[in-house]
Amino acid sequence: MTVRLAVFDCDGTLVDSQANILRAMEECFSRARLDPPCRHATRRIVGLSLLETMQTLLPDADAALHRLLADDYKTAFQRLRASGDLAHEPLYPGVREGLGALEARGWLLGVATGKSDRGLSLCLTGHDIHPHFVTLQTADRHPSKPHPSMLHTAMADAGALSENTVMIGDTSFDMAMGVAAGARPIGVDWGYHEPDELRAAGAECVVARFEELIERLEAA
Repeated sequence: MTVRLAVFDCDGTLVDSQANILRAMEECFSRARLDPPCRHATRRIVGLSLLETMQTLLPDADAALHRLLADDYKTAFQRLRASGDLAHEPLYPGVREGLGALEARGWLLGVATGKSDRGLSLCLTGHDIHPHFVTLQTADRHPSKPHPSMLHTAMADAGALSENTVMIGDTSFDMAMGVAAGARPIGVDWGYHEPDELRAAGAECVVARFEELIERLEAA
């Protein structure tokens, strides 16, 4: 029996988390007495691991500052969570129903994200979608996207071949990771990068609704 694996990015693909990402980024820069990046710049790097995020936002800064900001971003999130000030991070339309529909059709599901293990667990558990996924890959245990390590491990966990694996995400980093791993990259247009960018990074198509995603997966 052929194992079919659909691996999802999280932020910008499954959940709309940009409000908290922007707040944590602004807080960690302010604590370092730096002007926070503009919100557009922050949205552009969602999906990268934290160290790579800081390197991208401040390419001329030294490694020590990059590490400091990456650590304080995590701390800022923890402060927001502890104080009850985190904004609600809703699932995008159709996600909950769509995950169930794919599972019912025999797909194994996974996540590959720049989040930490703890952050991903809190997100999936909070939305009660954790049980859908057979493999969870995070920045805690892998190089940053677009390195294919997360997808290689997800495929090994699920027993899936690359030709039967799909990487679904909203950024060019997701699409490039899919290409690097030999998987099929499919973009979604409700996240942080434009459809043309997703196609340029290797997306075989870009869908506008979760229902369309299911149709594409089942048609292949």
